[in-house]
Amino acid sequence: MTCEGRGASEGFTLVALKIGRPPRPADDGPYDAWVRWAVALAWATVAFNLVEGLVSMGFGAADGSIALLGFGADSFFEVGSALLVIWRLHAGAAGHSTNQRTRERLATRGIGLLLGLLGAGTAAGAALQLAARRHPDTALPALLISLVSLAFMFVLWRAKRRAARALDSRALASDAACSLACMKLSSVLLGGSVVFLAFPGFWWLDGTAALILAALIGREGFEMVRATLKAAFEGGCGCCD
Repeated sequence: MTCEGRGASEGFTLVALKIGRPPRPADDGPYDAWVRWAVALAWATVAFNLVEGLVSMGFGAADGSIALLGFGADSFFEVGSALLVIWRLHAGAAGHSTNQRTRERLATRGIGLLLGLLGAGTAAGAALQLAARRHPDTALPALLISLVSLAFMFVLWRAKRRAARALDSRALASDAACSLACMKLSSVLLGGSVVFLAFPGFWWLDGTAALILAALIGREGFEMVRATLKAAFEGGCGCCD
């Protein structure tokens, strides 16, 4: 990346997160400052996904878009994953006991199983939508939501990767991978929206995009459950395992 690109990205981080600049690299700054920054990033993830989920499901229900409904529902599960990261960081400061690790493992597994059910439900809804040849009236809300989501998640992804390297934290690296997974979901939603706006006669696009989203959501859940079954489980969503 060029110096200009790096400067633009850091500037966008300040505008998007509104929580100040990250600390300097670990060898130049205190460990606690990086922990506070990582916690701030996790809370930014919680706040954004709550808003994104409510807006997406609202427009999805109003327009009859299964893809947007599934995308919005996934946002709420990402909130649960981010809260686990916050808890993990605070617990780490006091020493991560065996009982704490067990509770985190069970909570992560529960989120993974629920994501699997969400993926199955989204796929079933998409299949019914395709069978009935139904489609939303417009893809404009999905287009705007996916664009905002991609931009914000890209900022979070880069910031979380930097924090994970500074803290040498596998859990934070996994959380950064979760943000990357969210970007993939947003990309699918964006692609389907752009094509539908260009070719409104393609009635099957929303249902097809919903099926792809269902597969990605289901895989995300599977990876979370698989991560919790490993003896070396370190927290997070398991996306980077």
